[in-house]
Amino acid sequence: MKSGKFEVLSKKELQTIHQYTLEVFEETGIKVEVKKMREMLADVGCIVDQKTKIVKFPPRIVEDYVKKAPREFILCGADPKVQWVINPDTRVYGGLGTLINIYDLETGEYRPTTLKDIQNHLILIDHLDYIQSNQMDIWPNDIPMQTIHAQTIRFWAKNCRKSFGMGAYGVLATNDMMNMVEIAMDGAENIRDKHPYITIISIQSPLSTAQIQLEGLMILAEHGQPALMSPEAMAGTTAPVTLAGLLVQHNTEVLAHIIMAQVVNPGTPVMYGSVSTIAEMRRGTVALGAVETGLISAAATQMAHFYDIPCRAVAGATEAKTLDIQCGIERQRSLQMTAMAGANYITCVGTTESTTAGAHELTVIDNELIGMIERGIRGIEVNESTLALDVIKHVGPDGNYLMEEHTQKHFRKEHFIPRLCDRDKRDIWEKGGKRDMAIRAREEALKILAEHEPRDIDPNLARELDNYTEMVANRSLDEFYAAEWEA
Repeated sequence: MKSGKFEVLSKKELQTIHQYTLEVFEETGIKVEVKKMREMLADVGCIVDQKTKIVKFPPRIVEDYVKKAPREFILCGADPKVQWVINPDTRVYGGLGTLINIYDLETGEYRPTTLKDIQNHLILIDHLDYIQSNQMDIWPNDIPMQTIHAQTIRFWAKNCRKSFGMGAYGVLATNDMMNMVEIAMDGAENIRDKHPYITIISIQSPLSTAQIQLEGLMILAEHGQPALMSPEAMAGTTAPVTLAGLLVQHNTEVLAHIIMAQVVNPGTPVMYGSVSTIAEMRRGTVALGAVETGLISAAATQMAHFYDIPCRAVAGATEAKTLDIQCGIERQRSLQMTAMAGANYITCVGTTESTTAGAHELTVIDNELIGMIERGIRGIEVNESTLALDVIKHVGPDGNYLMEEHTQKHFRKEHFIPRLCDRDKRDIWEKGGKRDMAIRAREEALKILAEHEPRDIDPNLARELDNYTEMVANRSLDEFYAAEWEA
């Protein structure tokens, strides 16, 4: 069975990007917004200018501390029996976005998102076969901003067996996340070696840090929990217009955050991430659905594996406003390219409009699309049984293989059997109501939601989660911001 990887960089080009990255680290540096982090970097040998907040990293520091990042960690769900190994040889899929609008599943109305939407999204992902995690930050418009993280973690713990995560939102919220995950998993010791919660660290391009994201990273590292370093550089605006130039900057930004995590706590699980793409140069806006996004994600995957670190990459994103042909083309292309490149955690299912909007039925469609892509990557297994020589001789000319034992034994594994894609003849399709794929996916999503039952968890844990969520809800927004560290 031969299934080669999609590679866009040669070994020499990977080494060149690494060498140029070291030069940027040493001569230009990174702006580090948190004073506590700058002091820690100075202690290990970095050159720190406290006035400008610029930190320059000697090559030795870069290479030594990147090596401290582990090659592998265990991702589990709220049900710890549900787990996956994350390393440069494995692959899982998850949601991600910042949805503020959504197509209503029942009415089709395009409207602002609500808390119910993220709850429904968690339920759907828990039931879908090919999506292992939910990293989608649906931003409800109907509850206070500072309570979103608590409300969603509580619902996740009570309703979802799979992994969950959000972004890093500063000191208070990140500490809340860690506390609530420990409650949900019945103690800090139960998330030490298996990790149910993974956090996106957004990076401020070019060559900078976002204060609340860096604070969150430091708290995650203190707890030994996974962090996904993810620049969102745009070639032509916040990064060089050339993809090679973007990759040098991107690599510097990711490695800087990996190093900072290891400075806080050597061995902190991390992923080398990418949400980088090109700018739509006619308007200066993001173009996540561009073909170049797949190229950048593939290159980022190669860079991650160059350092022997797992990679998280964006895929399945689109600028389309509806579930139209553009939506299908852009998401399929980037998912295929990123998966074939060997990315290890692939996110953005269920989204439209550069991941600021989406639809639940699209999540169901993406699940099927992922299944097809995974079948394609698996390739063709060649052995005595699959070559079927005896069966070919037995059936002979003008025969039929339908009733053969060999067919019954192998067809479920050999063939991807879709649930949504229509393969009926036209007369059957017409008698069934002429339903298109979006309608079929909507019906499937509604069926999953109607049949869902909450998890059976310890009532004491449920009560603790309720009490913690109530405590967060009683805080003022001023308290939320006052907890931030000195810049």
